[in-house]
Order: sequence, then C-alpha cells, then structure tokens
Amino acid sequence: MNQRNRLRATLLAFVLTAGTGLAALQQEARATEIKVVVNDQAVTSYDIARRSAFLKLQRRSGNVRQIATDELIEEALKRSAVEQAGYRIPDSQVDAAYANFASTNKLSISQLTQILHQAGVTPRHFKEFIRLQIGWSQVVGAQSRGSGNLMSEQEVVAKMLEQGGNKPTSTEYTLQQVIFVVPQSRKGDLKRRRTEANNMRGRVNGCDGTIDLAKQLRDVTVRDLGRVLELRLPERWKKDIAGLRSGQTTRVQDTENGVEFIIVCEARSVSDDRVAQLEFSTKDLEESGGDRGAKLLEELRKNARIERR
Repeated sequence: MNQRNRLRATLLAFVLTAGTGLAALQQEARATEIKVVVNDQAVTSYDIARRSAFLKLQRRSGNVRQIATDELIEEALKRSAVEQAGYRIPDSQVDAAYANFASTNKLSISQLTQILHQAGVTPRHFKEFIRLQIGWSQVVGAQSRGSGNLMSEQEVVAKMLEQGGNKPTSTEYTLQQVIFVVPQSRKGDLKRRRTEANNMRGRVNGCDGTIDLAKQLRDVTVRDLGRVLELRLPERWKKDIAGLRSGQTTRVQDTENGVEFIIVCEARSVSDDRVAQLEFSTKDLEESGGDRGAKLLEELRKNARIERR
C-alpha cells in the first residue's frame, strides 16, 4: 500500500470511530499519564487508547495495546527525523490534503470537522498526523535521491534490451523560481502576498523580464534553477510543472519561505543515455522505497532514547 493510501486508510479509521468511543476517550484523557518518552517526546496513555481503538476497527489481531504503543513510538522517531532534516510542511499543503480527504470520502470540510469533534479527535490532531506523513515521505525520498545509486552502463543497456532497444524519453525544463518572502513572524501577510504573486504571474510571459518585474516589488527573490529533468523535479512542484510549456507558470503555493511560483523558461523533449540511466534508476528507487524507509526507521530506533514507564 503506498503512502497516500496508508494515510487515507488511517484517517478513514479515525472518521469511522466518530461517536462510538467518545466517552471512553474523554475518561482516558482525564486520567492520562506518560507511558513512553522518545527523544523527549511523550507518548501518553490517552494516545495509546486512541490508537488502540483504530487498530480494533481495522480488526488487527494480537496485543492491540502493545501494537498501538509501538506505532506511536515509530511516529515519534519519524517526527525527530523530519525536524532534524529541517522540513517544515506549510499549513496550506496540510489543509489541501485535509480537504482532499474530505472530498474523496464525499464529505464537506465542515462535515469532516464536525465528525472529528464528535469523535473527540480535533482537526488539529488530524492535520498534524498528515504533516508527519508528508514530512517522512520527504525524508525517505531525500535519502533515496542522495544515495547516488544510479544504474551502471551495463544495467541500463540490459533494461533497454528488455524494452526492445528503445531509449526512454523525458522532458527537460529550464526553471525560474519566484519567492514573495514572508517572515515567520508575519504569517498574517500571506493573503496579501498571494494576491501580489498572482498579479505578477499574470504579467509573466517567460523568464527574460522576471528580474525587472521583481525589482518593482518589495521582498521578492528570483532564482534561476537551471535545467531539470522531469524525473528530478522537486516533489512539491512535480504535478504543477509536468505538462507546462515554455513561458507558462505554476500556481502559487505557500511554502516555508513565503509565497512562491515557478516559471518554465523552456521545455524540451530529450532522449539520451543520461535520461535512460535516470529513468531506470528512478523506477528502481521507487520500487525499493518501502525498504529504504524501514531501514532508516531501524537506524533511528538504534540511536534513539526510548524510555518506557
């Protein structure tokens, strides 16, 4: 099961518990105590009771309370890794995932929020869970990309022969990044900065005049990202950039830096040995992504301070 489906299944389990165990959870919350400490992060009896209910709903067998405790310890380890890597998942990305989950399950956002309140699980709790899953996915992805394990020339040739000798084709983008800077202490400015960014997008028709446009505005940074193959596009922007033509821009996104969008200076189709190597190596990394996540989690566990009380 991929990361998105795991997230959906877990959140759906939360939703289905609505109204069924609220009294028990409230009682547990009043009597909560710390059961485990993982790298200074506390796992409480209330956390364990809530996760146990999810596991029972999924008809998990065995010592459910122990399984719940183990899962929460794993989440604490993942959270430490996300924080250490410096990943900050913006609220806009979390809110979009929250809204998408509601829509997928034929609920409005207000209906989902109401169900969560009735279940004794706040929307904030759900969103923080989503934030962790996104962050962990980025940590594992960065580990995979940073490993540098590209296929050898012989392996690439073997893969090509399996496909009839044809080299794969990819799109190469020349990109420019526009950042409307918003300091962490001034997040109330995000709405105004989004409007400014969208106004600038409407005036953009390629990358040549971007710097001149930015000079007319306050606290706007332009970065030339160079040439990037579609296979190497940043995960956050991949869906927005894929399919764009020269001169087009992505939608505006809130990020840890403020408000951003990407301009496609040039998009061209390429097919060479480098593309073949990246294409086959990327597919191989994706297929082994679950193993990499498990190995990374095991390393985190070995180096962690875990105190059971």
